[in-house]
Amino acid sequence: MYHPLFNNPEIKEQICEIGRRVYDKGFAAANDGNISYRVGENEVLCSPTMICKGFMKPEDVCMVDLDGGQLAGERKRTSEILLHLTIMKHRPDVKAVVHCHPPHATAFAVAREPIPQCVLPEIEVFMGEVPLAPYETPGGQAFADTVVPFLKSTNTIILTNHGTVSFGKTLEEAYWKTEILDAYCRILLLAKQLGPIKYLDEKESTELLDLKKKLGFDDPRFHVEDCDLCSNSAFRDGYQEQMPKQRAFDPAPQYPGYLQTKSASQPSVDTEAVVQAITEQVMAAMNR
Repeated sequence: MYHPLFNNPEIKEQICEIGRRVYDKGFAAANDGNISYRVGENEVLCSPTMICKGFMKPEDVCMVDLDGGQLAGERKRTSEILLHLTIMKHRPDVKAVVHCHPPHATAFAVAREPIPQCVLPEIEVFMGEVPLAPYETPGGQAFADTVVPFLKSTNTIILTNHGTVSFGKTLEEAYWKTEILDAYCRILLLAKQLGPIKYLDEKESTELLDLKKKLGFDDPRFHVEDCDLCSNSAFRDGYQEQMPKQRAFDPAPQYPGYLQTKSASQPSVDTEAVVQAITEQVMAAMNR
């Protein structure tokens, strides 16, 4: 099969390079994991099925359309490409998707343990809350659809009893999300061996969100009124009745929401109007 967009050596090599990094980091054993990159309106390059990502070559890469139909390539596309395509359909800004099984993050997936917030500054600024998609047998559309309720507010999702999926505008960005997540999960597990983790206080947490907003990064806590700083999930609507409960770590402190904190620190519209009215009256009296 031939397709004009299939001749893209740079992207194919990038897919292979990310595959080598995933394999070398121990994020994908044997034939685990898959990688994709959108090269056209309806064309996606992806890793094939049954291949070790650490030994993948550009000629192994194949091409599919957004419905999963294979357009080009000598090897058969991965069955889990539907997960990648579903993400791309719901998030037109996403061009790259990386799915693998990083061991520390996957430990949280297997334990079905939500990842604590308000612990590490880099995570608060560059990642934020990481949701746990409900379990479904991998490979089909039902499995792919498990991530849909969470796509609006994150670029990183833990797949329950399975692994992780991260995505972004470039392959490097998508891969970095996975690496950051697994490093954080490793730190949490190591810290737990020393004792309970210590959460950042309300002031420290608010300052990090201020920094995040200043840097131009979005966060559900900027928009969800009843989402507090550290413990209430911004993804509760997606979880419905399956919202995960924290068991391995002490519960996060109950701080007011970011929006509530900001509104409390600023005068309300009515107060400003009163102040303005009084000022006008004083000025008028002085000019008589």
